[in-house]
Amino acid sequence: MLVSHALSFSLLFFERYEATRSMMLRNLDEDVGLSVALLEHLSPAERAAWVPRLERRTYRYLLRPAAPGEPLHSRRAKQVTELIDESLQRHYVLDPRQVSRTPERFEVELRLHDGQPLTIEVTPAMLPLATWLPAVLVAQLLLLLACAWWVGRLALRPLSLLSDAVEGLQPGKVQAVSLPEAGPLETARAAAALNALQARIQGHVNERMQILAAISHDLQTPITRMKLRVESLPDGPVPQRLVDDLDQLGQLVREGLAYARSSHVASGEPVRLDLRAFVDSLAADYQDMGKPVLIGRCEAIAVKTWPQPLRRIVGNLVDNALRYGGSAEVSIGRAGRGAWLCVSDHGPGIPEQELERVLSPFHRLESSRSRETGGTGLGLAIAAQLAQSLGGNIELRNRQEGGLSAWVHLPALEADKPG
Repeated sequence: MLVSHALSFSLLFFERYEATRSMMLRNLDEDVGLSVALLEHLSPAERAAWVPRLERRTYRYLLRPAAPGEPLHSRRAKQVTELIDESLQRHYVLDPRQVSRTPERFEVELRLHDGQPLTIEVTPAMLPLATWLPAVLVAQLLLLLACAWWVGRLALRPLSLLSDAVEGLQPGKVQAVSLPEAGPLETARAAAALNALQARIQGHVNERMQILAAISHDLQTPITRMKLRVESLPDGPVPQRLVDDLDQLGQLVREGLAYARSSHVASGEPVRLDLRAFVDSLAADYQDMGKPVLIGRCEAIAVKTWPQPLRRIVGNLVDNALRYGGSAEVSIGRAGRGAWLCVSDHGPGIPEQELERVLSPFHRLESSRSRETGGTGLGLAIAAQLAQSLGGNIELRNRQEGGLSAWVHLPALEADKPG
C-alpha cells in the first residue's frame, strides 16, 4: 500500500509537471508574438516602462543583449526556442544561449527593427506547491498506515486466537474455552476442527479416569479380603510379607487413581492465596511431625490459584526431598506477573539426562521395586500434572553445591503483593 501511495504521488507530480510545461508553451506561443509586436511600435523610452508589465512567471523581456553562455543542451530549451521562432513567424534572427543548467536558465536574443537588442530570458519551473499540501500528504500517509494496521489486526486476530488456543491445549486445563467459529472460512474451519479435537481429548481423558477409578474400586475390595484372610493365619514371616505386599499393591492402586484424577482436581473459581502464609503453614505441619523442613527466601506475593492442588504439589516435592535428601527448604519469589516456589534438598541430585524423564509416570531412577528406596514413580508425575492443571509447570535443576531444586512456576493470574 505504501508503494501504491508513492506511485500515486509520483503520477500526481508528473501530471503537474506536464501541465506546467504545457501551460508555459501555450503562453509563449500566444504571448511572445504580441509582446514583441507591441515593443516594436513603442519608442525606446516607452519600452523600458512596458517591459515589467510583460513579465511572466517563467519568462521575461530584457532590453539588453543575452548573457554569455553555451549552446543549448536540453531538449526543452531547443523546443522553447523553436516555439518562439514560430510565434514570431521567423521574422527575426534568434541567438539562443544556455546560461545555467542548474537551475535551468537560457536566453534568446533578437534585434528589433530599430536595432535595439531584446532578450527573452526563460527560467522553467513547476508551479509552487501550496503551503498546506505537505501537511495534507503527511496526514493522508498516517491515515493510510493506521487503516492498514487496523485491517491487519482484524485479519490476524482469528489466527492469533487460534495460535494461543493450540499452544494452551492441555488435557488437564481447568477451563477449556472453545474458540469462536467465526471470521474467514478457513479460520472458522480451523477453529471448528480445534474445538472438535479438544472435545475428543477431553473425552479420552475422562474415559481414562473412569476406567482407572473402576479398576481401583474393583481391586481394593479383593485386596482388602486378601489382607483379612492373611491376617487370620498364624503369626510368622510369610504372612507378614504377604501383608506388606498387599499394602504396597493397595498403595500403588491408590496412587494410580490419584494420577488419573490429578488433571481434574482444580475445580471451581481460583482464590487469592498469600504464598508466604501458605509456605509457613505447610512447613509448620512438617515441623510438627519432626521433619526438617526449612523456609528460605520468601517474598510477599499473592496469586489467584487453587490451594488444594498447589498444596499437594509442594507436599509431593517436599516428601521427595525428605526421602532422598534428608531435608527440604522452601522458597518463593516473583517471576514477572507470576510467581515461583522452589523446594531444594542436599541429596545426590539427578543425572542431567534424567531431569525430564523423572517427571513421567512410573519412571524411577532406583531399579529395585522396593517402596522404601524407589517408590512407585508417580510422585513427581502427579506433581507435574497438577502443575499443568493450574496452568504452570515444574522444572528440575541440579544445584551447584549439591542436591536438587524443584521449581514450580505459577502463571500470571493477577499476581501482586498481598494487601
